Amino acid sequence: MTAAPTTRLARPPVGDLWLLAVAVLAISTSGPLIAACTAPALAIAFWRTILGSGATAGVVALRHRAEVRSLSRDQLRLIALAGVFLGAHFATWVPSLRFTTVASSTALVATQPVWAALIARRRGVQIDRVAWIGIGISLVGVLVLTGIDFALTPRALIGDALALAGAVLAALYVTVGEQVRSTTSNPVYTMLCYATAGVFLLGLVILLRVPLLGFSTRDWVLILAITLGAQLLGHSVVNRVLATTSATVVSLAILLEMPGSTVIAAAWLGQVPSPMVIPAVVLLFIGIAVVISTTTRAESPEPSETPPA
Repeated sequence: MTAAPTTRLARPPVGDLWLLAVAVLAISTSGPLIAACTAPALAIAFWRTILGSGATAGVVALRHRAEVRSLSRDQLRLIALAGVFLGAHFATWVPSLRFTTVASSTALVATQPVWAALIARRRGVQIDRVAWIGIGISLVGVLVLTGIDFALTPRALIGDALALAGAVLAALYVTVGEQVRSTTSNPVYTMLCYATAGVFLLGLVILLRVPLLGFSTRDWVLILAITLGAQLLGHSVVNRVLATTSATVVSLAILLEMPGSTVIAAAWLGQVPSPMVIPAVVLLFIGIAVVISTTTRAESPEPSETPPA
């Protein structure tokens, strides 16, 4: 298990800065790739979790078999709960990209730290006054962005609502994951949590009769790119960097996914956001940055700092 990262804004090692750049770029491709893929949204969510779990299974089989056998009932229960929340996150956020733009969806799902802070407050954690200011700024940004999207096209409001639901579910996922990761290694947690999310999504796929096969070669390539890029290269590299770089610095760096995804979507998909959206995204960016910088704790493990987008 990696050492708990510090939260002071010390200068990261140069190597970590390069790794962060790679991770943020990989994560930034998630929204555009999903938007470009014509496979059903739930099918994309299912395959990225199952393939992500399978990719870590080899490491677990070689190095962590004893740990898996020693997991307690409480640990398994929490891992399963985190997996359900993760699956529900993907079941809402991925479909949001069918209704709204990459820019809006990515910006709204990035509010996850805001909801995590509110959940923490509900659990009795004291929230700094400055963090409340950041939460307020973020919520104003949400209202402005959703209002603009509704004015441009009422259909986009469905995508905005799904993206916000995805952000809340991501916050619940990392809240439960924080408890699990205090006693469980990252490979074991990742494999079992992703597998549980996949099973949860499989239930939805069966219930809604969503096809899991029969996609074009292009769609399969895009699904693999999502898994290898955002799911593994992005978040696994972030977890590596967290061992030696402040969680606050890492979280703030991940916020660059917002403009990164927007630029990629504009260049590749022609999704150029309306100029009216820019002030709302700026408000979201500032508010979330304030929340992260004032609520990140030294004892927070990796999952609470790595959004599952």
